[in-house]
Amino acid sequence: MFTEVSSEGSVSTKSLWSLRSIPVMLLIGDILGLITCLNLAVWLRLGEPIDWLNPTVYGFVLFALAGLYLADTYKPDTQIAGLRAPARILVCNIIVGVISAALIYLSGIWKENPLSWRSVLVPSLALFTPLAIWSRMMAVGWIRTNVQQSRWLILGASENSNEFVGDFQARTPLGRLVVLTDLEKCQSPIYKNVHCVGSISDLPCWVSQPWSGVLVENKLELSDDQVRQLMQMRLKGVSVYKLPDFYESLWYKLPSSLLHDNWFAYSVGFNLVQGRIDSKIKRVVDIIAATILLVVLSPVMLLVAIAIKLDSPGSIFYSQVRTGLNGKPFKVHKFRSMYKDAEKRGAQWAQERDPRITRVGYWLRILRLDELPQIMNVLRGEMSLIGPRPERPEFDIKLKEAIPYYEVRYLVKPGISGWAQVMYPYGASIEDAYEKLSYDLYYIKNYSLLLDIAIALKTVRVVLLGKGR
Repeated sequence: MFTEVSSEGSVSTKSLWSLRSIPVMLLIGDILGLITCLNLAVWLRLGEPIDWLNPTVYGFVLFALAGLYLADTYKPDTQIAGLRAPARILVCNIIVGVISAALIYLSGIWKENPLSWRSVLVPSLALFTPLAIWSRMMAVGWIRTNVQQSRWLILGASENSNEFVGDFQARTPLGRLVVLTDLEKCQSPIYKNVHCVGSISDLPCWVSQPWSGVLVENKLELSDDQVRQLMQMRLKGVSVYKLPDFYESLWYKLPSSLLHDNWFAYSVGFNLVQGRIDSKIKRVVDIIAATILLVVLSPVMLLVAIAIKLDSPGSIFYSQVRTGLNGKPFKVHKFRSMYKDAEKRGAQWAQERDPRITRVGYWLRILRLDELPQIMNVLRGEMSLIGPRPERPEFDIKLKEAIPYYEVRYLVKPGISGWAQVMYPYGASIEDAYEKLSYDLYYIKNYSLLLDIAIALKTVRVVLLGKGR
């Protein structure tokens, strides 16, 4: 029984939260490692210390860091395309080294800048690679050791807590779950690997146990004594969450089934409401960024138009009615990626391997190039560069009936890319729409310019890794 576990077998909430700081620590370590290895390579090759005023130093470091980010190496415990972090680092650094050497040779800067010699930059990258791999292995070891010691107490069991238990077990493990509720409420198969013990009235017996955190089911009614017990746990450093707070803090999403009117009324955030300074700043950024993108990407858009015309009969562009700000319909413009008359049978959900998509259209969707004409929608003020993706009115009707608070996503302008698009894999169903809404709600509540920048960077990574949808 857990009553025999000592405090040495627990992980403090502070330690658990440090899991979220691992990417930052890895980034700092990479910066220091790259500079150290570059300095060592310069000394071995040129016999002199590094020139800190030379822009090549910072350009090389930024290029290497960008490669590591795009290879998603700051999630050391994940596996992508069958490759774990060490393998991704090796592949990434080889690519960065080859590109760096090619750019140095083609530009000819090595003739006047010894620091840019391939015999300096490439060896420094070779020295850095095992260091980066070692840091990821250490991070993974730390995560697994601490997670194995973590225990979470859940008060109450209901349909909402069942959803949470499923999400908790499906994601990267955060430890073990103990549910304090009447045992007959734990008959669902989802509780197979979860310890169900006692009932809520037994809370005093469990308060003194070492917990990483306590989660309270939304609709659970607690007595004044039980609230005081939770308060004492909180004052001793144990975090106490309502389920929506846990989703928001650790998983960056807000499942709408866990929310209610009171939550919306009293929650902080939602700074993109019309008329607020945040929305005005976002509009200015949209205009400037969209104008730059339109100029820079015009040659690409011309090549795409030619490819579409040569690939299949039909128009180059495709217009479709979507739902915009405050539910107002507007026409969204895209490069045509489907065969002509693909929807003569009516609106249909897009599929991952949709037979209606042309050969060129397949690659346009993978690289998200089909979305480029929407830059004009941004300049006209109908869309933003970043925001919830606009849905078709035909689907909105069904989704509003099936998903609580679905219409909240239209309190802000829809976007070309969004938090849901970079956080959730491809999907086209009511269940997928529910998951995407949870990320959209997080974005709307927690909007900031920094969050928009993070989404833009993640969008670049999604495109380069061929995960467009």
